[in-house]
Parts: sequence; structure tokens; C-alpha cells
Amino acid sequence: MQRISARVAMALLVLSFAGVWPSLAQTYPNRQIELVVPFVAGGTTDTVARLIAQRLTDSWSFPVIVSNRPGGGSTIGTNQVAKAPPDGHTLLVTTIAFAINASLQKQPYDAVKDFTAISELASIPLMLVVHPSLPVNSLKEFIEYSKAQPAGLDYASSGPGTSTHLAAEMFNAMTGAKLVHVPFKGNAEVLNALLGGHVKSHFALTASTLQHVRSGALRVLAVTTEKRLPDLPDVPTVAELGYPGYEISSWQGVFAPAGTSKEIVGRLNAEIVTMLKTPEVQARITREGAIPIGSSPEEFAVRFQNEVEKWARVAKSAGLASTQ
Repeated sequence: MQRISARVAMALLVLSFAGVWPSLAQTYPNRQIELVVPFVAGGTTDTVARLIAQRLTDSWSFPVIVSNRPGGGSTIGTNQVAKAPPDGHTLLVTTIAFAINASLQKQPYDAVKDFTAISELASIPLMLVVHPSLPVNSLKEFIEYSKAQPAGLDYASSGPGTSTHLAAEMFNAMTGAKLVHVPFKGNAEVLNALLGGHVKSHFALTASTLQHVRSGALRVLAVTTEKRLPDLPDVPTVAELGYPGYEISSWQGVFAPAGTSKEIVGRLNAEIVTMLKTPEVQARITREGAIPIGSSPEEFAVRFQNEVEKWARVAKSAGLASTQ
């Protein structure tokens, strides 16, 4: 009799838990949500994060705030989210740097195992631009010219480990070009040096550079995306010019700590994807030079894993991988 009672009690306990988990998801959120951006305020990622925060605040009964936690090559803010309770109230809004840094430096977290992907937010294309004084008009001429320089051809980046840096290193590895890295502290410094002719080439974010291409101040040779860009329909991709597999777009996405329930991840994803489909949000993101995405958690998880593996190969090839 006691054994039967124990079995009944256990069954009731299981049923009670089965009812608790959906109710927990239904009551989410139950307090303020923090979107951690591991960069300084004012950049494109910060702008997109604040756009999300405002929309979620309008939809839910609890405020959603943005906290900028720069430092350590974005490690400080990222680690805060990795160590946060997996309850959906502390989230990470970050960029391609998250995938790149997994190979470049020792981290206090595992980029893949310690986070749960929620959605890719936006993609920012890159393009190879040169100063008009450079005597090249095609990608083929650019590669040949770089090889002919005894010390190589300089290229600017917005800093070590950025997408503008790794795009060039991947280009070197795949094309045999002889490009020499000249790092700067951000895109503003890069553009000043490039427009002044102090450096001759740059794998640039279209968001900050397209206006200078249109004015003739810079010459574009190719785009780094899988397909041609609507804003530059006559500019070929690096891949179609003979280097299949070459593709890089900077991106922004949302992550939660590992262990966050599927129900909470699903609700966050549904809200964010719906928001990204609205005309006003799409227009705002497009003005930032980005392309709205809005992927499922599963799609973004696969993309992120592929990105981590790709940049690990590039970092190893360029001698940049962490040995710690």
C-alpha cells in the first residue's frame, strides 16, 4: 500500500512540475530586463540594442534597459551575461567580434557552450575600397599590385580582431595577396587616414563608407557578401571573381546564458522577429547601413557555430590564434 502511495505521489509531483514550467514561461518577464552591450554607447550595435529595448518595453509590462559594458575586447560585458542566471532577464547584444574573439584571446567563458542563441538581428556588408591614387581598377589588378610591392600593400583596419581586420587576413590566405596590417582605433580614424591617402586600402563597413564611394573619394573593387548588394548592383563579389567560399558580413545578434528555457528563448525570439519585420524598425536599421535579419534560435545557433569555426581557421592561418 505504501509503495502504491509513493508511486501516486511521484506521479502527482511530475504532473505538478509539468504544469509549472509552462506557467513560468507565461509569467516571463517578471522584472526589468537588461540588454548588455559590451561596447561603448553610440555605435551601430548600441543603436540597434536601444531600438529593441524600447520596442520590448512598449510590448511588456516591465522595462527593458541597455547597459554598456565595454572593455577587455568586449570580454567584460560578455562575461557578465555568461555568469548571469539563465532566466531571460540578462541578455547579450553583440557582434561578429564575439565569434572572432573565441580564437584570438583566452576567454573566461566558452562562446559556444555558455550561451544560447536567440536571433540574428542585422547583417552589415563589407566592401574592399582603395584610395583613387592606387593604380588599380579591378580585384585582379589589386592582388597583382600587392604582390609586386617589396614590403606589401598596406591596409587599414578599425583594430586587431575586428571584422575589417579578419576580412583582409582571410583575403590574404585565399588569394595570395600581400597585404600588410595597419590597425587604427575605430572606423573614424580609418576613414580619415584612407581619405587622406595615408593608407591605400580597407575592407570597409558599407554603413560608414558608401557615401565616399558614391562621391568618388574612394574606389570600390568588390563586396565581401555571398551575393551582390542592392545598393551596388554593378560591383561583383570576391567569390564570383574567382574565390568561392570567401564571405564575410559583420552581424549583430542576441544571446542568453546557457540553460535558459526553450519557452523563454522562444518568446524572446518571437517578439524580436516580429519587431524586426515592422516597416519603421526596418527603415531605422537600414539607415544604420545594416540589413534586418530576424532568424530562429536554431538558425542563429548554426550560423554562430559556423562563424566560430571559420574565424578559428582564419586566425590560425594568419598566426593570430591564442596559444594560452
